Formats: sequence, structure tokens, C-alpha cells
Amino acid sequence: LADEEVADIAKALADYKVIFFRDQPLSARQHVDFARRFGELEIHPFIPSNTGVPELVRFAKSADVGGYENGWHHDVTWRETPSKGAVLHALEVPATGGDTVFSDAYAALDALDDDLRGRIDDLVAVHDFAKVFGHGMSAEERATMREKYPLVEHPVITTHDITGRDLLYVNRFFVSHIAGMDPDASTELIDELCKPFALLEHQARFRWEPDSVAFWDNRAVQHYACSDYWPDVRVMERASIIGSRPSRAR
Repeated sequence: LADEEVADIAKALADYKVIFFRDQPLSARQHVDFARRFGELEIHPFIPSNTGVPELVRFAKSADVGGYENGWHHDVTWRETPSKGAVLHALEVPATGGDTVFSDAYAALDALDDDLRGRIDDLVAVHDFAKVFGHGMSAEERATMREKYPLVEHPVITTHDITGRDLLYVNRFFVSHIAGMDPDASTELIDELCKPFALLEHQARFRWEPDSVAFWDNRAVQHYACSDYWPDVRVMERASIIGSRPSRAR
């Protein structure tokens, strides 16, 4: 693609938060080359990759492997610099089911009442890889990964570095607690803040076809992969683009 076309796609992503392409028979190398036009790519330390292309995470589901992405989340918020975007390519999809749903993090913030919005204005959430990826690790393995990926803090409300708009940046997958809060109150608040993402009015639902591509802004949306196609097969590959540390403009 020409630089002007890449700039158009980047603008569309900022404007619409998730964009879709049909009939894109990409090789693994083409997938990575396209995603790299938008920034440096990350290597995921916990999810198996395409064996030939480490920048591609592979999600291969069948009757023997169930879904684990079927919950609302931003990706890798446990990183100091979470991904700013992701390009997901469908290699094999079930005849029915397996949709991915995206929910607007700007709208989630706007949906909060004034009292709740005021309460969270200066709060910080603590994000932890172990909430999802620590299961099944030995104590030694967890300690080794903790050295590489310590707990990180991100503002509950963060400002998008391209649009300049504030958005809600809390998810149940990776937020362990709100810094400085009583544990029970923290759990209750996290649950309350995650509810707006489940509102249908905030969502776009994508029906996959072979060689469809979804490109989403990982800060501006959460996503949910519907695990409703057992025992059929669903094989996807994702390239994620490294972002910047979430912050709050004042």
C-alpha cells in the first residue's frame, strides 16, 4: 500500500475504532507486513504463535480446545505499554457462531452517571498478567514471569493519544484492583465500571468469513470472542502493534 493509503486506514481506525475487510487471502508474512505499517509489533509471551512467524498469535479452537477470550477485555493491559491496535485474520471459521463483538470505551465512559464519573476521575487501576495467564504456572514459573512483567498501574480514565478523547480503561480480565481502595470496594467498583461495555447500544458485532480481517484500536474498544460454535473449528491469527503507556491529559 502507498503511504497515503496507510494514512487513510489509520484515520479510519481513529474515527471508527474498529474497521473490517473482506476477502483478504493473506499469507502470514503479508499479515505481519501490513500490521507493521502501523508500528512495531509485539511478541506475546503466553499465547502460542504461528510457528514460522513469531509476531502472529494463533488462536486454534476445536472440539478439544475451548475458547478463553469470551469475556470483555482490552488486550495485554498488563504490559507497561499495551498494544495500540490489533489485526486479526480469519483462516478457518465455523459455519455458525464464532463472531467477535467490539464495545466502545468512549461510550462506556459517557454512560457513567456524574457521581460515579467524579469518583473515578483520579483513580488508578493495577493490572496483572497472572489473573488470566498465571493459572497452571508453578510458583517458580510465576516468579520468573513476574520479574519480566511486574504489576503495572494505568489510569482508570485515560486519554487517547490520537483523538485526545477520554475513555474508560478497566477490564475484568487483567485489572486486579484499584490502587488504594479496600479490596471489597475495589471489586465492586471494577464490576460497576465494566457494565457499560455489555450494553448492546455500545457494540458492533462482526460475522467472520474465511479471509476476513478486523483491525481494532485496542484502547478505544474492548472485544469479546463468542465461544458458541463447539465442536466446530475456528482458527485465527493476530498481529498486535505496540502502543504507548496510557496516560491522562489535564
